[in-house]
Order: sequence, then C-alpha cells, then structure tokens
Amino acid sequence: MTSTHDIDATKKTQEESDTGAGADRRALGSAAGSTRAGFDWRARYARNLRITDLLALIWVVYGTQIAWLGFGNTSVPTDNLLGVGNISYWLFSAGLVIAWACALGLADSRSHRVIGTGTTEYVRVARASLGVFGMIAIVAFLTKSEVARGYLLISLPAGIVTLALVRWLWRQWLVSNRRAGGYSARVLLVGSGESVTAIANELRRVSDAGYTVVGACIPGARIGDLVPGTDVPVVGSVDDVELGLVRTGADTVAVTSTGDLPPSRLKQISWSLEAGRQHLVLAPSITDIAGPRIHSRPVAGLPLIHVEIPRFSSGQRIVKRTMDIIGALALIALSSPLLLGVAIAVKATSPGPLLFAQERIGLKGTPFRMLKFRSMRVGADAELRALLDAQGTSETPLFKVKDDPRITPVGRFIRKYSLDELPQFFNVLGGSMSLVGPRPQVAAEVALYSDAARRRLLARPGVSGLWQVSGRSTTTWEETVRLDLYYVENWSLLGDIGILLKTLRAVILPGNSAH
Repeated sequence: MTSTHDIDATKKTQEESDTGAGADRRALGSAAGSTRAGFDWRARYARNLRITDLLALIWVVYGTQIAWLGFGNTSVPTDNLLGVGNISYWLFSAGLVIAWACALGLADSRSHRVIGTGTTEYVRVARASLGVFGMIAIVAFLTKSEVARGYLLISLPAGIVTLALVRWLWRQWLVSNRRAGGYSARVLLVGSGESVTAIANELRRVSDAGYTVVGACIPGARIGDLVPGTDVPVVGSVDDVELGLVRTGADTVAVTSTGDLPPSRLKQISWSLEAGRQHLVLAPSITDIAGPRIHSRPVAGLPLIHVEIPRFSSGQRIVKRTMDIIGALALIALSSPLLLGVAIAVKATSPGPLLFAQERIGLKGTPFRMLKFRSMRVGADAELRALLDAQGTSETPLFKVKDDPRITPVGRFIRKYSLDELPQFFNVLGGSMSLVGPRPQVAAEVALYSDAARRRLLARPGVSGLWQVSGRSTTTWEETVRLDLYYVENWSLLGDIGILLKTLRAVILPGNSAH
C-alpha cells in the first residue's frame, strides 16, 4: 500500500520537476503582458497622429476656403458633366480633407518605423499631399471643373507646413518620453559578443531612435553575465532566442551577426515571432551610414545589402554651390544691421583691427584665410601654446581653451551668439567655404589628424556643421570626427537645410555649450 507520506513525497517531486516549466510559463505570461504594453504605444501614437492630422487639415482647408471665398455657398462649376451638378465648396472641402487624411495613412506616414527620427516621416507627408493635389488637378481637367486656383495654391503649402509642424511637436513629445525609457521597442540582440557590444552601444547613444536593449543571446556566454562593455544582460545562447524573448519581454529581435546562425535557424526565429506584435531586424555592424546609401537587392533568395561608395555627383556639387551663393547673399542682406552693430562694438571697445583673418585648412588640404570679427586682444595667437600646455590639451586636434583669458568682454558676447562668424558669409561667396560642412581647422591641428579624420578634408569647410549643432564646445574630438565623417559620407540637401535650421536655434538659444 502507498502511504500518505509517499503520496506527498511524489507530489513534491513532481512540483520540483515542474518548477522550470512553471517559471517559464509565468515569464511567458509576464512577457506577453509586457509585449502588449510595449506595442500599445505604437497604436496609441498612430491614433493621436490621425486625430491631430485631421484637425490640422480641417483648420487649413476650411480656413483657406473662408479666407479666399468667404462664408457664402459658392460652388465648383462642373458643366453638369455626366449629370453631376455644381458642387458646394463646403462639400468639396470635406472631400479634400478626407482624401488628404486617407493619403497620409496610405503613405505610411504614421508608421512606427519612420516616426521619431530622420526626415522620412516629413517626406512621406509631403509626397502624400502632392499626390492628392495632383489627383485633384487630373480629375478637374477630365471633368472640366473650375476649382479656384488660389484656394488650391494656398491650401497645399499651408497644409504641408502645418502637418510638418504638428508632426514636429509630436516628435518632441515622443523623444522626451524615449529619453525617459518609454515609447520604445524592447530589443533582444542576437549574435557574436563583439557585434552585440557594437550595436548595443550605438543604440544606447541614439536613445531618440526608440530602441531599448533589454537582453542579448551570445554563443558560449553564461546566463546572467553582462555583455562586455555594456550593461546588457546575457539571457541565453543563439539557440535560446525564443526563451530570451520570454525572459526579457522583448518585442524585437535584432540579429547583429549571422556567422553563428545558419539560415534555417534564422527562419525558425522569424516563424516563432508573433505576426504584427513582434519584429525581426537584421542589424549589420556598419555604423554612420545614411539610408540613401543603402539599397537592398534580393539575389537568388539572398537579401544583399548594397552600400554605395560616398561621392559628390556633378549635380550635387552644383546644387550645393547654388544654395551657398543664394544663401550667403540672403544672409548678408538680412544680417547687415548686425554686421554694422558688431563692427562698431568691436572697434569702440578694444584696440586692434576689426577683422581677424586666420589661415585654415580647407577642401583637399588647401589653405585659405577665414574671416571673423576679432573677439580677442591683439597678440592672442602667441599665447595659445602656453594656455594649451597649462590645461594639458596641446596634443588634441581641437584647440579649445577653457575660460580663455584672451577674450574681450564684447568678444565673449559675440562668440556666445556666434556673431563673430558673420564675416564668413563672404568666405562662402568667395568659394573657400560652404554654409554647411566640417569646421576648418588650423594646420597644427590638421597635422594631428588620423587617417579617418583626414576624410573631413573631402568636403568644403562650413560656417556651421553637424557637430556644431550637436554640442558645440562640449563635443569631444572623437565625437566631432564621427559626426563630420557622417556628414561627408552622407550629404543631402535636406540634411543641409536641417543643420541650418538647428544652427539658427543654437544661435538664438546657445545654452551652456557655446564659448
């Protein structure tokens, strides 16, 4: 006969044997809840965009109609084609709003893949808007409808600008939440230790992109250890991806290297993910390469990624130079009162010349004279070496002196607001500089360049640049090189416009990073 004690012992043994499976089931339930919570923000954010897009379009379209046509019941004449009578502008505007809102959705302008960073979201908004008005023009032509041209010509640009502004405001809100750890994908990295470390550090550096690394699966690593050089915990090997998702509650698997994953294993991982709620991302360990240079091309079932060699085409050079000339002329005209005011202040408060012309190294290593309003006392160059030696930065190719005693009181003010840089618009007109580009440095700094840093000289130096709007005087030399190389290798006209807009904001609100 089996005793009560034996029965209890058997139950206890069974419970102990099920502990691992029970823990995994509990973890799976927890992870599922976490995944649902993690994905709620995508649907919620897209819903908020739909609402504000609709409100913005109603405001723009009906506001334009009232401003252009008044409150009367004006109609769109259609010549009664196919028996269709004239259409009231109130009804026409309603149709335009609905069509415009639908076009924004069809263009995937609210997709979580494009929100938060980059220009893709804005480009899709603009393309969808242009597409709607193009269709209106075609339909109006075919139906011989006489839609008021002024009404359309005002609605289109006003709508694009308003939508972009609304999206930008939402983006600021989203970025602030992402920096606090919310509204981000929870990422499980899978691959070799070196590749996982590289991708983890890059994703941590750009938290605005919305990817939070919660764990890693690395071959041969011990569960519970941290990935070298990061605070990311190891949750399994590359064979434990499904279990890693359970343990971390991740909603995105990012494969950082495929050497340890045979093709069949990669397929199994993709099949195990819940469609629409979990995602698979291939994250090759190549960084600082922008989208226009990357092209995916399937060949014999292989998703080959082509990375274009960075180069300026003739058309790009013409566009950039044209923008420099037009922009410099416009900025000189707009800033002429400031130019005059700063000139008077510099001459009236300290002895010496008005302008300071310093030799800098420009495009392809060519020296040129860069103009600035003088912000230091006469003979300041002769004191630089001693000051750099005193603070221990004479061997770093970013010669900055903290609390520089050579700067005059007026010089400190004009440097804080970048007013000393205004004469460089004349350098732009002369062709030695561009409005946007890597900041030119003196020959002594260029002599300390590494091979990578020398690639900064492949672009015309700029009055402003990517690193200036990313931290100004607080940016380290290594970060400066990385940002400048990213600009040189991924130039675009939209990128230049974005940098100029950020420069304007940095000039108006310089903060503590300007010296």
